[in-house]
Amino acid sequence: MNGNQAGSPARFVSPMKANGGGSVPMGRWSCEIKFDGYRAIALRNGDQAELWSRNRKELSADFPEIVAALTKLKCRNATLDGEIVALDAVGRSRFQLLQGREDAEADAPVVFYVFDLLHLDGKSWAEAPLEARREQLVKLMRGAKKPLRLSPAFTVEPAKLLAVAREKGLEGIIAKRPGSSYEGGRRSGAWVKCKVVAEQEFVIGGFTRPQNSREYFGAILVGYYRAGELIYAGKVGTGFDRARLRSLHAKFTERARPDCGFVNLPMAKRPRFGAGMTRTAMRTVTWIEPDLIAQVKFTEWTMDGLLRQPVFLGLREDKSAKTVHREGTLLPDCIG
Repeated sequence: MNGNQAGSPARFVSPMKANGGGSVPMGRWSCEIKFDGYRAIALRNGDQAELWSRNRKELSADFPEIVAALTKLKCRNATLDGEIVALDAVGRSRFQLLQGREDAEADAPVVFYVFDLLHLDGKSWAEAPLEARREQLVKLMRGAKKPLRLSPAFTVEPAKLLAVAREKGLEGIIAKRPGSSYEGGRRSGAWVKCKVVAEQEFVIGGFTRPQNSREYFGAILVGYYRAGELIYAGKVGTGFDRARLRSLHAKFTERARPDCGFVNLPMAKRPRFGAGMTRTAMRTVTWIEPDLIAQVKFTEWTMDGLLRQPVFLGLREDKSAKTVHREGTLLPDCIG
């Protein structure tokens, strides 16, 4: 990068990870709304700025309006952690809208919500307490230009904000332990992801033949990694329009392989909700290399360990397939 700089330049830091599932933390934590978009690390050095995904894919060309706004922040260099989101008509982040924007099918406004500061004007802030990082971030974000926004933070009992998120139709919250440092690339337990809807990423391992009037394919077979092995979690057959069916099918055919990548297939019998894959059912499947990631929402996990009523939301390119694991979900009746 070029431009005037002071001290050490801003560099990429692998984003800190949040624990998923389990119980809602007790006591007063610093809580923020969980956004439904792309996690991103922003780098500002002199008069230039860059955006990077969590798996170090550059996003600058995809979101030039965010990059332009970053260059106008009142600092010489900075490393920021945040989320790129597309907003619906009432201001809620929706991953489907972000996906549609990339496919030139939608023109939803994009926002970069900034929630942490790791480096500022030659000084590292990663080891500083959460409250000190937040104080510096608030100062930096004063006068920030659109589409940059400071992610609101509330010092409350997480269950209370989670209840508000549920009422507003939001995905959930992130609770951050007071006094905690920023542990890049780690899932230390200092950040906890509390969801009120069942939604997560899954690895795509195959697709079935189309039936009736459906073109290209019928459903995708998805799963997650556990101890390095790909575990089948179910079939997803809804959430696709014709354009998405066509574009996905093109990606799938490039990745075709002769064998099944799921270690728990075939199943001995078809489960109650019909999402299982017996040896007979597997004859209709085309297997693919498991390197594509789907964002999927669903009602619950069945007792058989399968997804109930899953819906495809979009493809993710900001993670590595090997990092996808089964997440826990906080159902509405868990929050009181």
